[in-house]
Amino acid sequence: METQQQTWQNMTGKIFRNTITNLVEEAIIREQANGHRLKVCVGSDSHVYGDEISYATAVVFIREGKGAFTFIRKEREFQKISIKERMLNAVNKSVEIAYAICSVLEMYNVEMEVHADINTDPEFKSNVALKDAMGYILGMGYVFKAKPFAFASSNCADMMV
Repeated sequence: METQQQTWQNMTGKIFRNTITNLVEEAIIREQANGHRLKVCVGSDSHVYGDEISYATAVVFIREGKGAFTFIRKEREFQKISIKERMLNAVNKSVEIAYAICSVLEMYNVEMEVHADINTDPEFKSNVALKDAMGYILGMGYVFKAKPFAFASSNCADMMV
């Protein structure tokens, strides 16, 4: 799978040469050995710069009561698309990663949420993609969160895009 070959980094810019599946499994083993209860949240964000769209996908590990850490993947595309298509592209990037890591999470009994950087308020432009994004994520069997509860996309991925 192409997703597996992407370059991942942490929030300080340290590059990891492992697949996201391996990074996730190593992190779970390490954190559970240290007694941490984990939850993983996956989310993507995008920004437009002329004809360039920058995407960032975050895999956030929440240690119950003990903070969090994140793996980030950045991508760029050169095209002009509608806001709805861009929002759904970001959701697709999140679902792609969720699908790649879900078997590892299940093996270690770790919960997962998929976050969409889409506003639930119809006054915001991103809301045009809310129903499609929600249907896609829920249809894949994942827990869905949108703004203001979608911190993996709205905060973590947003800081790196």
